[in-house]
Amino acid sequence: MPWGSRGDLPTDLACWLAGLGVGLLTNPPRRPQDNGVVERSQGVGKAWSEPKSCTSATELQRRVDELDRWQRDLYPTVEGRPRSAVYPGLKHSRRRYEASREAGSWDLRRAWAWVGSHLVARQVDSRGKVSLYNRGYFVGLMWSGRRIWVGFDPERGEWMFQDETGHEISRQPAPELSAEQILALEVTHRRRGCHAAKPRAQTKAAKPRAQTGAAKPTTQ
Repeated sequence: MPWGSRGDLPTDLACWLAGLGVGLLTNPPRRPQDNGVVERSQGVGKAWSEPKSCTSATELQRRVDELDRWQRDLYPTVEGRPRSAVYPGLKHSRRRYEASREAGSWDLRRAWAWVGSHLVARQVDSRGKVSLYNRGYFVGLMWSGRRIWVGFDPERGEWMFQDETGHEISRQPAPELSAEQILALEVTHRRRGCHAAKPRAQTKAAKPRAQTGAAKPTTQ
């Protein structure tokens, strides 16, 4: 799946795709061996299309389209036959996407169900907060420095905060997972301009940031 993330929560794109009913298969970050066929295909496409020699995105797209045709219709793979001859059923998708039908087919409940299948760990900072999609959620000063678990209730659209034994600490609404935010691909709060240089006299020492714990394995 494109547009991956180093985070442990579903990306903006994944939430949108889930709402359309598209099945999602993910693999861990920095583990190309878990998605070898796709990774190898991308490598071949890059080697054959030579993006650095293209003068525009249009030229690159034209090359990639032509190389896809070579791979599927001309390059021998099975008993000297090309892929299109060996697997003719793959030429046409059985679920053609039409943008005009998106409003009627997209379902928030499916997106919420996908998020609800994740359970993630968080380290509570000194202010009693944890970060979800780059937004701070207050769970209480008594939890500062401790690790907690965060889940999502797809029936009520709420974040669920639990201690390490599974006892629920609190619940809070998840406005970033509204239909409007997901459809606009604005689930994640992206801090714009945060890397702009500051005058040396105004620069303060950076505060240590809380470390994010590893995600707890879940059964899909």
